[in-house]
Amino acid sequence: MRTQPVGLESVRYDIMWNRLIAVVQEQATTLVRSAFSTSTREAGDLSAGLFDIEGQMLAQSVTGTPGHVNSMANSVKHFLKAFPIREMEPGDVYLTNDPWKGTGHLFDIVVVTPVFIEDQIIALFACTSHVVDIGGVGFSTTSKEIYHEGLFLPIMKFGSNGKFDPNVVSIIEANVRDKIQVMGDIYSLAGCNELGASRLVSMMREYELENLDALGQHIISSSRNAMLAAIRDVPNGRWVSTMRVDGVDSPLDIHTSLIVTNHEINVDFTGTSSVQPYGINVPMSYTDAYTSFGVRCIVGPQIPNNAGSLGVINVTAPENCILNAPHPAAVNVRHVMGQLLPDAVYGCLSQVLPNRVPAEGTSSLWNLMAKGDWDDQYTNHSFMMMSFNSGGAGARPGQDGLSATAFPSGVRNMPVEINEVISPLIFWKKEFREDSGGAGKYRGGLGQTIVLSNSQKKEFVFSATYERVIHPARGRQGGEAGKTGRLTLDDGTAVVAKGDTIIPAGRKLVIEFPGGGGLGNPDERDPKAKARDKELGYIK
Repeated sequence: MRTQPVGLESVRYDIMWNRLIAVVQEQATTLVRSAFSTSTREAGDLSAGLFDIEGQMLAQSVTGTPGHVNSMANSVKHFLKAFPIREMEPGDVYLTNDPWKGTGHLFDIVVVTPVFIEDQIIALFACTSHVVDIGGVGFSTTSKEIYHEGLFLPIMKFGSNGKFDPNVVSIIEANVRDKIQVMGDIYSLAGCNELGASRLVSMMREYELENLDALGQHIISSSRNAMLAAIRDVPNGRWVSTMRVDGVDSPLDIHTSLIVTNHEINVDFTGTSSVQPYGINVPMSYTDAYTSFGVRCIVGPQIPNNAGSLGVINVTAPENCILNAPHPAAVNVRHVMGQLLPDAVYGCLSQVLPNRVPAEGTSSLWNLMAKGDWDDQYTNHSFMMMSFNSGGAGARPGQDGLSATAFPSGVRNMPVEINEVISPLIFWKKEFREDSGGAGKYRGGLGQTIVLSNSQKKEFVFSATYERVIHPARGRQGGEAGKTGRLTLDDGTAVVAKGDTIIPAGRKLVIEFPGGGGLGNPDERDPKAKARDKELGYIK
């Protein structure tokens, strides 16, 4: 076993470590700049990372979502089982959208590219992004099994000798509604990996490295040791919490048990509701990703995210519960449940580290999904718009919650102007929703109100995948719950929170997003903060 570097050698390793992070950030930036879909280009719904030849993540980009990055951290090992290192050759490109071996649903394409110096493989680059369409029922809760949800691509070779397999391309193009955007994004994924490989080879030649073995060991062991030190600052013990959420036909319960020892943190979801006959089920890969992220936000948040820091967090859930749905369960919109998991973890951590943990927030994205016919001045065709949006986040210790901010996903809200360019929809209103944040010493973040319609006076289909409509984000330490969300037409007709609705021609759709929970006794709020909230229209 190699000993830990000391002195100048340690400084040199740390410099090279930072160079690796710069390389993967350039990889991600290349993906953003070359992507066709707005979800990648505008919202940053992606991940990018560097892996050693054993499939251990050494570095991740700053840009990216926890659901992508942390599930991709395990995904590369599945690729290596299907295609061992000894079988890989320069110019190879591999891909999959297997929800159980990728990042949780068919819309996410994972692309893996091996890196060679001469004939020696030295590393692998991987990246992920959410494509605009994958066939099937679309981005909706209405699927009953994975076979309804679109094109399933098992782990396969997509490119050899630097050329893409035309048969795979043809299969993808024949199964999606917008082949230009989808294939454009897949080519962008492969291209950003190629750029990352070029930068890595240049860096290794600069530092005269033949492989990444010693540097990789330094990264993983340093991160693991730092994480263990952070865990030792948390009292040992077991804490439990429950959270009730809307579900589709009836409420669902998430039961969380968190056990801390000096050597690891274990999170278990025994007792959680069972698999549902809708696309809100969550593969274990995605459950693991957002649960570990929730822990990392509170314990060791400053420690780099890689195989070392992630390896001391163990996540388990009984098979056939909604958080460990087996094939062929419907998992189309697994984010609806999966993005609530940091809040579930915080229910435990708030009991042991109350001064670090925020109140509950909207958490699950309130994406705007619309499709229909579009007659423009050039041609008659259909449109598909996917716009990421969110309600308010929970109040934080010492601070109000962030308003209309996507936590924990981290994606950006898409500009109205972009959505109006790529669709015939008009956004009549997009503003903070008054009184939506839960009261507290620190106020919950505000939701927003959006009003939209079809400029062509035609009907369109709107797909809702929303939580926090019945059960609000709860406050902590005496703080009040945030306001629940609501969907209606402009004539007051209710619109379902999960499922597809036809918005009649000439009608406007009104979407009122939930607010985050408050933190602390509302009577202890600073009078100046109250006056400012009223002046800005945040409260009545």
